[in-house]
Amino acid sequence: MAQQKPNIPFNSKNSYMWIFWGVLLIAILTWGMFSGNGGSPVQSDWNTVAQMIQQNEVKQITIVNRETAEVQLTDQAIEKYRKEQQFRTMPERGTAQLAFTIGSVDAFREDLAKAEAQTQNAQPVIVKYESRTNTWLNIIGPLLPWVLLIGFWIFMFRGARNSAGGAGGIMNVGKARAQVFDKDNSNKVTFKDVAGLEEAKVEIMEIVDFLKKPQKYRELGGKIPKGALLVGPPGTGKTLLAKAVAGEANVPFLSISGSDFVEMFVGVGASRVRDLFQQAKEKAPCIVFIDEIDAIGRARSKNAGFSGNDERENTLNQLLTEMDGFATNSGVIVLAATNRADILDKALMRAGRFDRQIDVGLPDVKEREAIFKVHTRKLKCAPDISHEFLAKQTAGFSGADIANVCNEAALIAARHDKHLIMREDFLAAIDRIVGGLEKKSSVMTPQEKYATAIHEAGHAAVMWMLEKCDPVVKVTIIPRGKSLGATWYLPEEKVHTTSEDFKQNMAGLLGGRISEQINLNSISTGALNDLERASKIAYSMVVYFGMSDKIGNVSFYDSTGQRDTFTKPFSEQTARDIDNEVQSLVNEAAATARNIIEKNLDKIKTMAQLLVERETIFPEDIENILGPSARERLKKQAEETASQTSQPDSDTRKAEPEADTASGKPATEAGRQTVSAAPKAAAPDTATKPDTQTENQTETGSEPDGANKQ
Repeated sequence: MAQQKPNIPFNSKNSYMWIFWGVLLIAILTWGMFSGNGGSPVQSDWNTVAQMIQQNEVKQITIVNRETAEVQLTDQAIEKYRKEQQFRTMPERGTAQLAFTIGSVDAFREDLAKAEAQTQNAQPVIVKYESRTNTWLNIIGPLLPWVLLIGFWIFMFRGARNSAGGAGGIMNVGKARAQVFDKDNSNKVTFKDVAGLEEAKVEIMEIVDFLKKPQKYRELGGKIPKGALLVGPPGTGKTLLAKAVAGEANVPFLSISGSDFVEMFVGVGASRVRDLFQQAKEKAPCIVFIDEIDAIGRARSKNAGFSGNDERENTLNQLLTEMDGFATNSGVIVLAATNRADILDKALMRAGRFDRQIDVGLPDVKEREAIFKVHTRKLKCAPDISHEFLAKQTAGFSGADIANVCNEAALIAARHDKHLIMREDFLAAIDRIVGGLEKKSSVMTPQEKYATAIHEAGHAAVMWMLEKCDPVVKVTIIPRGKSLGATWYLPEEKVHTTSEDFKQNMAGLLGGRISEQINLNSISTGALNDLERASKIAYSMVVYFGMSDKIGNVSFYDSTGQRDTFTKPFSEQTARDIDNEVQSLVNEAAATARNIIEKNLDKIKTMAQLLVERETIFPEDIENILGPSARERLKKQAEETASQTSQPDSDTRKAEPEADTASGKPATEAGRQTVSAAPKAAAPDTATKPDTQTENQTETGSEPDGANKQ
């Protein structure tokens, strides 16, 4: 039989102690304020007192601290003057009834002598002199330290009693600082406010459906998912999606950041985890959202000597227990968001804690179009604004980036006193976000401007002549951010990337440095960013993607993030081979760029001169100088091949009806099969970058070329 807990009796001693201290403080304050007199004298002046002296109504005058005169009247005068309105608050007998300020004692004596000379009675007024100190300060001064000490202990004990138990309970430090959004909240976020993320919506909709209709799943024996982990780059809408889940499910929503569990006191993090889930149980069914969970969910170290933070591990252990321990949290769903899923602890990632891992990636062109529609609802845009066009100009942008673009476009339009946001305002906003603010005040010498133009013309020429490079949209020598010039290009949204794509992109990055070598017979520090990005691509090809014949089909990429950073997963000989292969790839890309620049040397100089004159040129200007791009030539060639292939088919179809009719086949069927096969054979190579290459795609994508960084 389980032992019953004894009831803790009421502690009357502590209650009497609180009453004692309260009465003591009140007594001290009351005695200090009202001791010594029954009331304050009425403020008056010398002229009034002088008339009273002449009428023999003043009994005594007391000079206090040689500054104030307190006048005591006779009993008959008190009864007389208390009937008047201005003297109604006059104190009773035994104390001073009037008070006024004197200029000096000598002047007061002279005035008093004159007043006594005019009185009918020769008996002089009694004058006394007193020196007083502030009674209140005399009383409270010695007691002030004790009063402060008592108040401090009262505050501490009250905080300890009212806070959650456990370590760090004093002053509510163990309380979870979660923001609670009740189901009756007027500012609800629904899936209508979340543009894009269609796959994530579908996956997470089951959780919403369970919260709305739990009985449907319980009848079949199904259990509610304990939690879902939202993984994706920053700014993709993970937090917004979690809010939309709460809004759609119409349940309370508790939001807290992972860093809110971290405190300098030992045990506070675990106490806050307990308090958070206690609040969630009281509001169940509800959703608990932990943003940036990697702050407390980082994988625990196997080596105790190198354990980074025991307090963080204790917090993680408490979280693991609350999510799936002996105590069941019925109706509590945990949503968490992070962009570092690779460093989370394996125990946190297992089924039963986070049953699902929902990928919230960067939006594609259709999703970006929808996001632009959401963020431009409240903007006064021109009628000719095309959301599709803006979506194509913002490849690789997240939802937060698009929101920033819309806001920046509005600021730019307002800065130019426009009534509507125009297309050029959006383009200027994109340029500013990606490349930085224009440095119009930057002054370059003609030699520096020409060198920058040669550098950017080299980039543009190489990328224009290679079909695998991203299409060039603008070349400028206007300084932005840290760069003196930039070659802008739009990255294609690919699924896979071939080794040829990487090689040609490296050639495009090295085009600026090679152009400087050939045309100026010198090199500068302006190619720093180009060299860095080309080297990263080369190392990724060899180390990660197995695109080296010498190294072979081997990848040293660690997707778990658990690898020891002090040791390499390959030998010293392999490291030398990797360096040699990277150098070989970079040299090959440089040779490709050199070959293109040497063949188009005069055209590059013409382009550079045009850049010096206009500062910014566009694809049509480049086409006038270099001719059609390699992409256009390849596209035109594919169309010609397709047309040549379809021409014999049409002639064949003229002779086929009779044969098909004789064999019993409809004539239209044979024609349909032939036409559908032709474009398939003539389609150009559309292989694109793999999903794992998001980092490299960003670096070789929408960011401007960091040319001429000094």
